[in-house]
Amino acid sequence: MSVAFTKEESAETAAETLLPDRPVSPHPNLVTEAGLKALELQLREAREAYDATSTIEDVNERRRQAAGPLRDLRYFAERLSTAQLIAAPTSTDIVAFGSTVTFSRDDGRVQTYRIVGEDEADPKAGSISYVSPVARILMGKGVGDVAEVGGQELEITAIS
Repeated sequence: MSVAFTKEESAETAAETLLPDRPVSPHPNLVTEAGLKALELQLREAREAYDATSTIEDVNERRRQAAGPLRDLRYFAERLSTAQLIAAPTSTDIVAFGSTVTFSRDDGRVQTYRIVGEDEADPKAGSISYVSPVARILMGKGVGDVAEVGGQELEITAIS
């Protein structure tokens, strides 16, 4: 068959279909029960989005549209396979993974965060990753303890 009758992919199209993998944290993939369910849901949604691209007739367009969901599929499959479910803390004596901790800053602000896994952390929604500087400095401490992070003192006022 003559090359004139084959549809060649342009370099631009090829680059659009080869998205780099999402970075995977080197830290242990600790998750709460809610975090594990969220990862399962995200994997299912990525699979559905990828499957939906199979109806696109143009091969180049199908590859372009499938690139993002395929990358997400790889990422969430990896995160699920390495997930370590951590049971909710049984004590409120010390800050631990899964605890909700309230602390006051030396500038007067009072903040409350739940310490969770990296994929489920959302500071605006009140959750921070266990590897964040604030969580790392607070874990293992109790009510009344003071810790310093970023030049500010944090005093733990409640743990739940």
